[in-house]
Amino acid sequence: MLELKKLGKRYRTGDHALKEVDLSVPAGQVLALIGPSGAGKSTLIRCINRLVEPTSGDVLLHGESLTRLRGGGLRKARRRIGMIFQEYALVERLSVMENVLSGRLGYVGFWASYFRRFPQSDIDTAFSLLDRVGLEPMADKRADELSGGQRQRVGIARALIQNPELLLVDEPTASLDPKTSRQIMRLITELCTEHKLAAIINIHDVALAQMFAQRIVGLQAGSIVYDGDPEGLTPDVLTQIYGEEDWTAVRKRQSSDSDQDVTDLEENL
Repeated sequence: MLELKKLGKRYRTGDHALKEVDLSVPAGQVLALIGPSGAGKSTLIRCINRLVEPTSGDVLLHGESLTRLRGGGLRKARRRIGMIFQEYALVERLSVMENVLSGRLGYVGFWASYFRRFPQSDIDTAFSLLDRVGLEPMADKRADELSGGQRQRVGIARALIQNPELLLVDEPTASLDPKTSRQIMRLITELCTEHKLAAIINIHDVALAQMFAQRIVGLQAGSIVYDGDPEGLTPDVLTQIYGEEDWTAVRKRQSSDSDQDVTDLEENL
């Protein structure tokens, strides 16, 4: 279980990105984090794995305080947290397989990582994951030859090869077309179920969040203003999170996307 206890982040400018956030995420739950730009969504997930240093509060993963760790202890803790980035964060000149195996760098020694010499068990796992995300035939392709959706699938496989306990996902569909966005979100949620992973997905697309997440948390100005089921995102709640808008359009789009999702599944049968 992940627990955030009064987690806060204040920047040197004096701006509060997070204001005493309390949040618990049980194992196996997929949580979508929504809110306007600047609400603190990316800051929150980056404070969890200490890519951004919190200024107050605590982050606990299965009871261990991550905010108190330093050096080797922090590096070991980060192995338990998989991260999927908006901009993929792949090494463009390396192959798909090499990018996936980079998720094991925290487990092998310095020289083995330097020469990219990984145990056969890691290589076998990488092939298995590439097959699961639909990219095994592209194992030897360079990353810069892939489409956006394919790059995101490489990022997913790289995160999973860490054998993490928690998955942090930062805007996984921001640069993707609507159909690919649904496919990526479906893949992430299916893999979380298969691996019994807790996940926090920072996402701008409310309809996608409602379609795939088990739980929605809405942030506004660094504070949680909604925490509940996807069905609870009424126009009044969305107005509280984002401000005044005609939210009926979101619901119409959600219905349209659901119909298209069924069509996608039928095409893949």
